[in-house]
Amino acid sequence: MTKVYPNAASSISLPINLSDNDESKTSTVLTVWKKSLLFNCDGFTVFDATGNLVYRVDNYTSGNKGQIVLMDGSGKSLLTIRRKKLSLGDSWLVFDGETAENPRFLVKKNVNLLKTKCLAHVISTGGCQKPVYEIEGCYSRRICGVYDDKRRRVMEIKPKESSVRGVAFGMDIFRLVVQPGFDMPVAMAILIILDKMF
Repeated sequence: MTKVYPNAASSISLPINLSDNDESKTSTVLTVWKKSLLFNCDGFTVFDATGNLVYRVDNYTSGNKGQIVLMDGSGKSLLTIRRKKLSLGDSWLVFDGETAENPRFLVKKNVNLLKTKCLAHVISTGGCQKPVYEIEGCYSRRICGVYDDKRRRVMEIKPKESSVRGVAFGMDIFRLVVQPGFDMPVAMAILIILDKMF
């Protein structure tokens, strides 16, 4: 049987910010399993290429869908994702750790019918509040790309192929490909928000 998580017991720390000028760096590929490791919980379990547990999301209460905590493999809180209340569209704020002050960024669902490929925008919460990244594709088929203002793909979501011929994983197991220089926890936060939006 093909393993989804070969080394789930151990955890590692990944580099968060890589140098933009280092051309020798390759993209990081993570395997995302849309399942919590805890019984009766909703969430995500994320493994690196060697099968080590990297990130997890465990929603203990199924009723609280407006707040999600992204943790590293050992359970340390990295980011808190909260649905923005009283907004005209589906919007989510992302905070450092478990705080609720000074959001890092906002992800807003696209409501413009003319831009049909665009799913959502990642917006800076600083002074100008302009879109920093654009998310395109189809999340339900697990085919999405996140592009910066110069149309460079900084991360993408892809279906996971099995190394065994004829074995399919389904939509609950897929890949997250993150380019060098892009913040790994931010990539995971965007993926989690896309899952909640679509």
